[in-house]
Amino acid sequence: MTSTTQQPAVQAGDPPSWWDRRSDLVMRRPFNEFTFTHMNWLMPTERVARGPAVRPLIAAPEPLDLTYRFDDRDLSLADLHRRTFTTAFVVLHRGAIVHECYPGMFAGPHTRMQLFSLSKSVTSVLIGIALAEGAIGSVKDQVTDYRRDFAGTAYDGTTLADLLDMTSGVGDLETWDGTDSAIRRFERAVLSGGDVAAIIRSVPRTGPIGERFNYSTFDAQVLGWVLEAATGRSLAAYASERLWSRIGAERDAYYGLTRSHPRTAIGAGAFNATARDLARVGRLMADDGVAGGHRLLSAEWVRRSRGTDLPHLAVGALGASGYDHYGYANQWWTLGESCFHAFTGLGVHGQYLFVDPAADVVIVKCSAWACEDDEARDRETITALRRIADHFA
Repeated sequence: MTSTTQQPAVQAGDPPSWWDRRSDLVMRRPFNEFTFTHMNWLMPTERVARGPAVRPLIAAPEPLDLTYRFDDRDLSLADLHRRTFTTAFVVLHRGAIVHECYPGMFAGPHTRMQLFSLSKSVTSVLIGIALAEGAIGSVKDQVTDYRRDFAGTAYDGTTLADLLDMTSGVGDLETWDGTDSAIRRFERAVLSGGDVAAIIRSVPRTGPIGERFNYSTFDAQVLGWVLEAATGRSLAAYASERLWSRIGAERDAYYGLTRSHPRTAIGAGAFNATARDLARVGRLMADDGVAGGHRLLSAEWVRRSRGTDLPHLAVGALGASGYDHYGYANQWWTLGESCFHAFTGLGVHGQYLFVDPAADVVIVKCSAWACEDDEARDRETITALRRIADHFA
């Protein structure tokens, strides 16, 4: 039966409707503990299939009764999970699971977690594989070598290296405040069927290429599109064939897609995977790009992800786009020599893939923070993860 009731037109100045605010509502506590583990119920997806052979992670559990020092207090890992809303936590040492817990209400070893911008680090891994295989020629290639539709936009003249280091000079400070920032318009287009590519093509240049860091979801999204153009494969298909099937993943992963057609993967922020399988990605990086005895990434690509000598990407030099305990390189957040060249992937609401090659430690922490960014919780988390790595080092 079709209703003929007319909905009143939305007038300028009207408060946003529930539908307009749905992305805010599903991201807030306590709802987000459910939504972050069921994103395939909320948006279109494409499967990242695992391979026929699962490579088991050896279980070698040991109690981690250590404490970390934060805010002039000695705190335990139980305190960390309570204070930072941990949903999944996996620690590998020398490739074995030494600690694993799932404090989240809907989380478990087989639960696929929404990783948000940690997806950018996965995209970096895929770019590295494409370079190793020759599908992409060089990080000095320009965006327009692969995507001619970006000719004449602010991305004309930028290289893949510029995108990888987020030094394209395109766009303003990325902020989730308000409703009309570029990233909010991008989010609405993803969820409501708008033209995502048109939004990114319209973003203006705000600085010279290669001279300053400006955190940019758009840079990472363009990288995903470049990868698809270079390989002739969707992001999910390429990830399945070249990464997921080769690291011995236990479970299929998936990418969230736009509602508009043709659908496109949100490579900058909608990869979903189990904590254990994400730890396998970290293990690949800790092992200099080798998985199961096969080299997937060049050792140079992994080193590029651990840090750079560019002064504007050094720890403490990122400016308003990054906290002062981070540097940046190759779609990863770096922590500097004081942490043995450890580095981490990050996603909003508290998603981490922490890799310390010197300690041979990989840590996955998924969370359900109430807001996108929280500097205090981030600083506490990094303090705790460093303490764990130091314990094993």
